[in-house]
Amino acid sequence: MLNPGPKYRTDLPHLTEGDEEFRKKFISWDLGDLTYVDIREYLKEKDTILVPMASLEQHGPHLPLYTDTVTAWEVSTRVAEMIAVLHTPVIWMGYSPQHMHEPGSGRGTITLRSTTLLNLIYDVGRSLIHHGFNRIIFINGHGSNVKVIDPILRKLRYETGALISFVKPYMENYVGILEGLMENPWDETPGWHSSELETSQDMAWNRDLVRFERAEFTRAHIPDYLPETFDKKDGMPDVAFEGYKYFTFPMDHHEFIESGTIGNPLRATPEKGEEAFRRLSEHVARGVLELQKVEVNVHTREFIDRVF
Repeated sequence: MLNPGPKYRTDLPHLTEGDEEFRKKFISWDLGDLTYVDIREYLKEKDTILVPMASLEQHGPHLPLYTDTVTAWEVSTRVAEMIAVLHTPVIWMGYSPQHMHEPGSGRGTITLRSTTLLNLIYDVGRSLIHHGFNRIIFINGHGSNVKVIDPILRKLRYETGALISFVKPYMENYVGILEGLMENPWDETPGWHSSELETSQDMAWNRDLVRFERAEFTRAHIPDYLPETFDKKDGMPDVAFEGYKYFTFPMDHHEFIESGTIGNPLRATPEKGEEAFRRLSEHVARGVLELQKVEVNVHTREFIDRVF
């Protein structure tokens, strides 16, 4: 269970000033911990809510299936505490068809069809807008959700006028704010599946869930059905040919990395994970504060088509 109950993080910086009385009104920033009286009180002053979302999928022999969801949850809860905004319970399932492996293989992944995920996100967004939230910030921890999410984000915006944002606080082939933190050279793919970054973050989250004795350095490769003139080094759907990445294939994860681990997790430490969470959370928090300055005019609030 990701949420052990109402709590405040006393070690996190508060990036907003003058909201001490506002903070005292709430026992938690998790929507699910509150009553509707609390939510009404919140909406008198703020209209922003974070929605953490990710997946439940295999992460090699040493990391828990919750790994991507841990990222979304940890960043969301930290941001909420830093700037005193609400977040929903985490959406722990996502679009992960490539992680299913062969039938009966016991990998454990639970995937949603793209239509199911889009309907879920739509219903969550429309429900929140119905109640009075005007700024819906999805905090995503799973890369493959990006492949399918755009139509429903647009639908929510076009239908309601609400401010809809989708945040990706992780590193795959974009280093961004985590520059200089990981020790692995780039060819050891520190930001990829179950590699240095994700292992460090899980260690920071709960060291007992990381079976570090099972961790090993494994490299991605092209699927067996492709000619050797193609090349692959990471988890992206594209592959290189003659040194250029113009070809994309609908590959399953086990076709290019049998273990599920892409890269070298052996240099992971909980300190790196904590620093990654800190940098990502503070960056997202500052961005959300800026979004609270945007004028938003919701023109359609009632969620009428909410039955079938």
